[in-house]
Amino acid sequence: MARRRIPSALAYVSSTAGPFVSDPNLSDESLPVSVDVRYLRKRHPLTSRPVRRRRRSASVPPAQRSSSTQAATTTPATTRVVLDAADITRALTRISHEILERNKGSADLVILGIPTRGVALAHRVAAVIGQVEDSHVPSGSLDITMYRDDLRLRPARTLEPTEIPARGVDGAVVVLVDDVLFSGRTVRAALDALGDVGRPKAVQLAVLVDRGHRQLPIRADFVGKNLPTSLLERVQVSLAEYDGDDAVLISSADGAG
Repeated sequence: MARRRIPSALAYVSSTAGPFVSDPNLSDESLPVSVDVRYLRKRHPLTSRPVRRRRRSASVPPAQRSSSTQAATTTPATTRVVLDAADITRALTRISHEILERNKGSADLVILGIPTRGVALAHRVAAVIGQVEDSHVPSGSLDITMYRDDLRLRPARTLEPTEIPARGVDGAVVVLVDDVLFSGRTVRAALDALGDVGRPKAVQLAVLVDRGHRQLPIRADFVGKNLPTSLLERVQVSLAEYDGDDAVLISSADGAG
């Protein structure tokens, strides 16, 4: 008959001559040596408990785990309107009045737009200022293509026209107009381009949307809308002159969350 084995670390061999307490679960045949059951149960209570085996959880393949995690974190792209046509009109009207207040009138003002959509915004601002002051405010465009610092990093771009009013920019207060102010590199290129055209008395910056994340020490003087954004989000300005309608949209990239 097979004998029941007792771990050597838990076995206690009695060296005394007294009688032992019998246990129905332990018999003489199952114990190769004399074991004091009282000592065994007192010092090692775990020996009297059933052993619980840990259940192994079903393993999930790594590919399945990664796909489920990606599905949980990926969200579809969303687009929302932050400025509609009426909002853009009010913002440009306010910017025009702020320009007049800052410069105490429209004398010596020249409004130059940065292509593409900055040009249309510049003409609108000049028109509002002209209506308020009942005078003509010269406006034009300033191409910055050859002054960009990413010419070697991106494909060649089509040159936009530069239209400087007949009075020029020498001694004038030039207001540069752009649709979105982001890193500041476009404005830096515009300042370099303007320096090759003439020497203005002062240069001011007006933007429809300032989305932050500046990489250069450049700050707008007149802002239509301060819009905190993530680097994964995209701000799009639509104007009736190019897109058929006025709106400012912000969209999150796929998986941005």
